[in-house]
Amino acid sequence: MNDNIIEINTLNLWYGENRALTDVSLPVRKNKITALIGPSGCGKSTLLRSINRMNDLILKCKIEGQIMYHGQNIYDPSIDVNSLRKRIGMIFQKPNPFPMSIRDNITYGPKIHGITDEKELDEIVERSLMQAALWNEVSDRLNQSALALSGGQQQRLCIARALSVSPEVILMDEPTSALDPLATSKIEDLACELEKEYTVIIVTHNMQQASRISDYTGFMYIGKMIEFGDTESIFNRPTENLTERYITGRFG
Repeated sequence: MNDNIIEINTLNLWYGENRALTDVSLPVRKNKITALIGPSGCGKSTLLRSINRMNDLILKCKIEGQIMYHGQNIYDPSIDVNSLRKRIGMIFQKPNPFPMSIRDNITYGPKIHGITDEKELDEIVERSLMQAALWNEVSDRLNQSALALSGGQQQRLCIARALSVSPEVILMDEPTSALDPLATSKIEDLACELEKEYTVIIVTHNMQQASRISDYTGFMYIGKMIEFGDTESIFNRPTENLTERYITGRFG
């Protein structure tokens, strides 16, 4: 039985004349955490943004190849991009809460998708904040500005906001790079909890983080997927010399 929720096949991407991805292929397992590692500028974030078509927003971006999601190429002209992004949510490097209340941050997405019943919205707010391990910290101040939260709380709020529309896949683009160690630990613990119900793909420059929380790891270099496999094998028994050099710090 195929347990891949996403299959990326020979993906190539250009920004104008600059080729950012070259023949990238990898499977993404359902209800697992997949980490993408590699040096800065190697194409990790570009690949991540391709999975929910965020690169559509970039001028002169050209894409070839396939990203199959439930057996359908997400770049097929028949795909509704808004529906796709509802099912494949995105968490960015820096927390980006909307300049509105905590509650309004969570209800924003459900309202766009047609939910107007206040009781149902209240249930979504509580469920999403509980899943993001934030409910106990903010339940008594839901009408206060989200911008008053700490950086780590803001990032968990952004995760709750993504969860509010019931996605299936969560993309995380270096979600802890702007956070302190304590907040980072909370996000890592949260990612491991989310794995029970969601599929998580995380871009990280922190190899220790990848080894701690991911089930599968892909090592990228200059736009290519050098090696992909289960995390334990990638970190302890890499098959490619380039992977071993990067993981052991003998890179460059």
